[in-house]
Amino acid sequence: MPAIHVHAFGPPSVLTYDPAPITLTPGPNQALIRLHAAGVNPVDTYIRSGQYARLPSLPYTPGMDGAGEVLALGEGFKRPDIAVGTKVWLCRSITGTYATHCLADAKSLCPFNPDQISYEQAAAVGVAYLTAWIALVKKAGATQGETVLIHGGSGGVGLAAIQFARQIGCTVIATAGTEAGLHQCIMSGADYAVNHREADYERKLLGLTDQKGPDIIIEMLANVNLARDMAMIAQRGRITIVGNRGEITINPRGLMAKDATVTGMSLFNATDLEWALAMRATRDGLAHGTLNPVVRDVLPLAQAAAAHDLIMQDGSRGKIVLKCD
Repeated sequence: MPAIHVHAFGPPSVLTYDPAPITLTPGPNQALIRLHAAGVNPVDTYIRSGQYARLPSLPYTPGMDGAGEVLALGEGFKRPDIAVGTKVWLCRSITGTYATHCLADAKSLCPFNPDQISYEQAAAVGVAYLTAWIALVKKAGATQGETVLIHGGSGGVGLAAIQFARQIGCTVIATAGTEAGLHQCIMSGADYAVNHREADYERKLLGLTDQKGPDIIIEMLANVNLARDMAMIAQRGRITIVGNRGEITINPRGLMAKDATVTGMSLFNATDLEWALAMRATRDGLAHGTLNPVVRDVLPLAQAAAAHDLIMQDGSRGKIVLKCD
C-alpha cells in the first residue's frame, strides 16, 4: 500500500512517499477502499504543520477525502447500499487517504455513479461540500429568496456553497481575487462575482443588494474580512465563519445595531444527524446534477508536498487532488 507518511510535524517537506506495501484489514462496520484519488484540503496542511487543535499520533497518513471502490467489508457492516465493488467517495478516513488503500467507517462512505462524475471530482467532494451545507443550511438557515454572499467563493468550500445556495433558490454573490476565480464563481452558479482586492469593493456588494446588505455571509477568512462583514450584513443577518488564520479586533456594536449573528463552525463538531443530513444532501445534489465538483489540479500521490504548497497560494479556483493509481 504505497502511501504518504508524516513522521514529524513541520513544513510540506515532512510529507514522505513510502512505496512499501502495508496490509489493511477492515474491522467491524468498516470498509477497505481501493483509492483512485484523494482530495487535498487546507486543514490537511494545518494538521501537518502541527498548528491544529486536534493532532494525530505520529506517524500518520494525511487526508480525509477520497474516492475509489470497496474491496472488502468488515463484520457487521450495515449499509445495504454498499457492497464489494461499489464506487464510493468518502470523508473522514480512519487511516488517511493519501494512499492507494484506506479504511473508513460505514457512515463516512457515499456511493456515486462514475458515469456522472470522475474519481477526481468525487475525491473533491467530502470536506468541501459537507462543510458548505452545514455552514449554509444548518448554521445560517438559508431559505429561498435570501441573498447570500460567499466571501471567498473560488475555493473548494466556496464553490460548494455557491452551488448549494443556488440549489436552495438564493441570490448568490461571490467574491474572488483573480479573473479566473471570478469566472469560476459565475460558472458554478453565482449571480454576481466581485473582486475583493479592489478598493471599496464593499460599496459594489451593497449596491447589488439595494444597500440592504446580504442576509447571509459565508466567510472563508474571518481575520481579514469579519469587520467588513459586520458592516455589510443585513438587519437580522447571519454570518458563518468557515475559515480564519489569525486574530482580529471588532466592535460588537455593529452586530447589536442589526440584531445580527456570527457563528463559527468546524466540520469535526458535526453531530451524527448533521453529518447524515449533509451526506444525503450532497449525494442527492450530485445525482441530480445540481452539484458539480470543480478540480483545479491533479498531481501524482508522490507530489503531496507540492500539493500542500499549491493549496496555500492565493488565487484558488477549485480543489487540488492527488491521483492514487
